[in-house]
Amino acid sequence: MDSESAIGEIATAGMIGGGAWGTALAQVCARAGLRVTLQAREPEVVAGVNGQHVNSLFLPGVTLDAAVSATADLADLAGCDIVLAVAPAQHLRSALAAFAPHARPGLPVLLCAKGVEQGTLKLMTEVMAETLPAAAPAVLSGPSFAGEVARGLPTAVTLACPDEDLGQALAQAIATPTFRPYQAADMIGAEAGGAVKNVLAIACGIVEGKGLGRSAHAALITRGFAEMTRLAVALGGEAETVAGLCGLGDLVLTCSSPQSRNMSVGLALGGGQSLEAALSGKLTVAEGVASAPAVRALAARLGVEVPICEAVAQILAGERGVDEAILGLLSRPLKTER
Repeated sequence: MDSESAIGEIATAGMIGGGAWGTALAQVCARAGLRVTLQAREPEVVAGVNGQHVNSLFLPGVTLDAAVSATADLADLAGCDIVLAVAPAQHLRSALAAFAPHARPGLPVLLCAKGVEQGTLKLMTEVMAETLPAAAPAVLSGPSFAGEVARGLPTAVTLACPDEDLGQALAQAIATPTFRPYQAADMIGAEAGGAVKNVLAIACGIVEGKGLGRSAHAALITRGFAEMTRLAVALGGEAETVAGLCGLGDLVLTCSSPQSRNMSVGLALGGGQSLEAALSGKLTVAEGVASAPAVRALAARLGVEVPICEAVAQILAGERGVDEAILGLLSRPLKTER
């Protein structure tokens, strides 16, 4: 039996979360030929999508495919063949718990949030296992800016799923000529890469904001990638996964453009702004701000050394100033690279 017939035809997709990324992925699914129901909490998003085919609140300037409709009711996703969970990481538990009464056993749920849950220090697959234990999990992660994806610019991502047939069916269902999902089995590695890169992007923004130069920027990405890999492996993921699109690829993108929400926060901090000022007026979520203390605590629990992530968490918590944190990193003992 082939993969598509094993899970049935995929003709409809539901999106939990009507932010920029959820809207962009709705557009991807519509381009792939699926009928899409986008769930959003904001009445103006629902009205705009259904009335004018736009999400002017979170993704202005993009006309959405006619196959995308919106709703405020999670029950309207109950009949979808697949569901993409695109709520922010710190809100994913409540979103999945609210959807749970409407989710049938075996429903494929593609996790698209990047982060570590505060308090529990759990990855998104662990959150899903507790809230939707009968669903079939997969992870979508990789270098992707919502605006570019929504406009149809070329993008490649990792689609990680332990069930190879399901992973293949999901990849085929959402792929387009400009949106290329590459399959992997290692969900932990894919998740770890996506979570840690947001914290490192804040660090890279600080380096840029302080004017420390391209050499420092390159060094931070490289040493940050080492931290990401150590943590992923300690969690049970594979270094090879993190070296792909969902780890290194996403890190390079997020740490190289002010378009990144997380890097923009770092730029503001490096330029002397307070965290409150850096976050002021932003509708979209900078996941790294919430994930930094969770990554720090998770690494401590696992005995993994993550000095860059630790420094970011200290800055965000007000435990250290930017200059003091930078000096601390530059004063660390010299070691072998590996």
